[in-house]
Amino acid sequence: MDLKFELLVVPVSDVDRAKAFYEKAGFHLDVDEAPHDGWRLVHLTPPGSEASIIIGKGLTPAAPGSYQGLYLIVTDIEEARTNLINRGIDVSDIFHDANGLLYHGHDNGQVTHHAEGGQERLAGPHPDRTSYASYATFTDPDGNGWVLQEITQRLPGR
Repeated sequence: MDLKFELLVVPVSDVDRAKAFYEKAGFHLDVDEAPHDGWRLVHLTPPGSEASIIIGKGLTPAAPGSYQGLYLIVTDIEEARTNLINRGIDVSDIFHDANGLLYHGHDNGQVTHHAEGGQERLAGPHPDRTSYASYATFTDPDGNGWVLQEITQRLPGR
């Protein structure tokens, strides 16, 4: 039986501001429904993605800006970063980890050094352009943190 991840409710404080941001970032507006004052659902899909996000009013008790480590997978980190910047999105410089570890500084773009297997963020894409090794980050207006991760070849079994 397949279990396919379909969507995530992302907490925001101002639905119209967030909607404008995600549309500017290239997300496709699928639905914008507000059947009454206390409830609104805005469904958006990143380009090329089968999974989507929902933002809105009356949908989640999570605090606006509390989501970190929302990954968008790209095949060319430089092209994706440039595209977002050209759309007016503030994207970090591209970086990689000196130890080749999965990026784990999910705190609004700041590097977190963990007791085990800390991270040393180095400028630029991974020198070998190894899949899963190059990153850039950005946040929505509330501070929900997104990570661009370059993957050109999936691990076996994916």
